[in-house]
Parts: sequence; structure tokens; C-alpha cells
Amino acid sequence: MNLTTAYASGRLTIYLAGELDHHEARETMRSILELLDEYLPRECVLDLAGLRFMDSSGIALIVRAGRRMQELQGRMWIENPSAQARRVIACSGLERLFQVAVIGG
Repeated sequence: MNLTTAYASGRLTIYLAGELDHHEARETMRSILELLDEYLPRECVLDLAGLRFMDSSGIALIVRAGRRMQELQGRMWIENPSAQARRVIACSGLERLFQVAVIGG
């Protein structure tokens, strides 16, 4: 799992790449929570374009990050989910909790 970030004007974008499964989820979640606590963003974007695979651990990660953003009185959404991640998001109903946007495609 590769995690990179960009921060500007109160918006933290977290780019996830690789495979987000139960082996990677715990460390990735810890990293995301640390980033949220470091930057205290008003907005957080999870960009999933680089994910090759995501399972139910990814769903839990998204929900937990969203809860943390609510605690920070901010908002979070998902951008550019890969085709496989889009299927997991659709099956889980995450789009009822978070906006899902495909930018430029």
C-alpha cells in the first residue's frame, strides 16, 4: 500500500495506491488518522484511483476516516475510485454515506 498526500487551503487529499486488504488496513488507517490529526483539515478527499484491490477492510477504513472528519467538524468524500473499488463501494452502500466523484473521466 502506497499513501501520498497533498494539502492546500484546508483540504487534505490522500492518494491510496496498491492493495487495500486486511493485511494493509490497520497500518493505513493509523497513517490516515495521524494525517488528519496533524493537518486538522476542513475537507478530506480519499483518492482511490491507484487502488488495484479493495475488500471490506477498505470499507471499514473509509467509514472510520469519515467518523474522524465528523469529529473534526469537517467533511470527507471519495474521488476517482478504480473499477474494482467502485464495485465494492456500490455493494456496500458507501455512496449513501459519502459523496463519490469521478474527476476527469
